[in-house]
Amino acid sequence: MNAEMIAALRELEREKGIAFETILQGLAEAMASAYKTWWKQENPNADDDFVGFRAEIDPESGDLRMWKQDLEEIEVPPTEEGAEPTLEMKVLGEEEVEVTDEFKGRIGAQTAKQVIFQKLRDAEREMTYEEFAGREGDVVTGIVQQQERRYTLLDLGKVEALLPQAEQVPTEPYRHGERLKAYITEVRKGTKGPQIVVSRSHPGLLKALFAMEVPEVEEGIVEIKAVAREPGHRSKIGVLSNEPGVDPVGACVGPKGSRVRMVVNELRGEKIDVVPWSDNAAEFVANALQPAKVKEVRIDEGTGTAMVIVPDYQLSLAIGKEGQNARLAARLTGWRIDIKSETQVADEARAAAAAPPPTPVEEASVDEAPVDESPADAASAEEPPDAPEPGAPAEGASAPE
Repeated sequence: MNAEMIAALRELEREKGIAFETILQGLAEAMASAYKTWWKQENPNADDDFVGFRAEIDPESGDLRMWKQDLEEIEVPPTEEGAEPTLEMKVLGEEEVEVTDEFKGRIGAQTAKQVIFQKLRDAEREMTYEEFAGREGDVVTGIVQQQERRYTLLDLGKVEALLPQAEQVPTEPYRHGERLKAYITEVRKGTKGPQIVVSRSHPGLLKALFAMEVPEVEEGIVEIKAVAREPGHRSKIGVLSNEPGVDPVGACVGPKGSRVRMVVNELRGEKIDVVPWSDNAAEFVANALQPAKVKEVRIDEGTGTAMVIVPDYQLSLAIGKEGQNARLAARLTGWRIDIKSETQVADEARAAAAAPPPTPVEEASVDEAPVDESPADAASAEEPPDAPEPGAPAEGASAPE
């Protein structure tokens, strides 16, 4: 170490943003470790288990000083009840030792080079992580670099993003070298740098793409309240305007459909229905079933079901191919949707009206058995009349005058 090395470290601090003290501390620790390795080679018969070294580097001149430490193993009591005690090395004393020119010239220079390169890599990884940390929910553009059965790698410039198979759209082919937009679902630290996980099937990608293409959504004038998506096939979004004079559906569709077309193109032809959002459940369910025309919606809050009545010719359109339209509408609104045509409802009403009323036997309770109140039974249930006293006139006869 010398003054030129210190000047180089100061330059790294300015260019790469790595703290000078961090590099200097890392160098001192690496020098102490390297010196112990060299000392063991020079003293093969010495017991090195209880010997340590501590290094200091002068921040102005770059001079290296080394201390040999005598260590003792001590038992540290556990801090928590039931835990096992731990063993730590305690410094009993230390003395400064001379650092030879051989160590400084060969081993020291090699160690310093390795430490500086490692610190540079660590600093770049940390800066990359800080750049992407907290960006979950953002859309990034990458270039397809590698595609395997389980995942696809996207080059984002400073780092690669991982597109797992579960986050891919089955109908989308990913070709090497093509540009692709993806939704960041997770950013985590890894041993080889930050790991960024992205998705092409997440509903958030649809919201983010509309925010990029529709200024009213980006500014908060139009709000996307709900999203339902079957990636690669069809999606529905419920939109609300926070300003009375702005049509939320028109803003998202754009002039001649230009805005929604850009989103559709980015999603490789996925169909998108933009419907008005409403606080009224019946109204929102009717809107969610667009393009079908709905005649009536009956909400049952107890069962969470919305019964939808549509004209006969709209029944297949309301249900959609393989039930897709009804399924997406149910996801968008959160209601279980039961769709019936006018004819079906009328037939059910006529069948209910023609059904015979329940008979009295059917209405009687099993526990309430009929009681036969015949005179004999009634008499037997009463006490017998008292017998007339001797000499008393019979009932109905008049007493003698």
